[in-house]
Amino acid sequence: MTPFGLHMRKLRQERGVTQKDMAQALRVSSAYLSALEHGRRGKPTWAMIQSILNYFNLIWDEADALVRLADVSDPRVTIDTAGLSPKATMLANRLAEDIAGLDDDRLDAMIGLLDTRR
Repeated sequence: MTPFGLHMRKLRQERGVTQKDMAQALRVSSAYLSALEHGRRGKPTWAMIQSILNYFNLIWDEADALVRLADVSDPRVTIDTAGLSPKATMLANRLAEDIAGLDDDRLDAMIGLLDTRR
């Protein structure tokens, strides 16, 4: 599951909405919505994000937060995070975004941190 999928599921559950009902309203299949929640689909398109924001009537900070989660929720990076925690997916996406800007000292520090887990 991705951070975006986890948050979308939470929004659905808080409002008592089933995947089937939401899928019908968004004009997508229940299978697609399930795959989006579970991280088996790539990052949602901007149009899909807008549809979800409208569906839940999210504005301002809530909308910005969901858009940011979508940005760090692409499960199809070089590192396959499918089946891992939302935090693991966020880390992989942030690493993909920022790795080119990290200097050797920071890379060494991150590698050292990962090495302590072995």
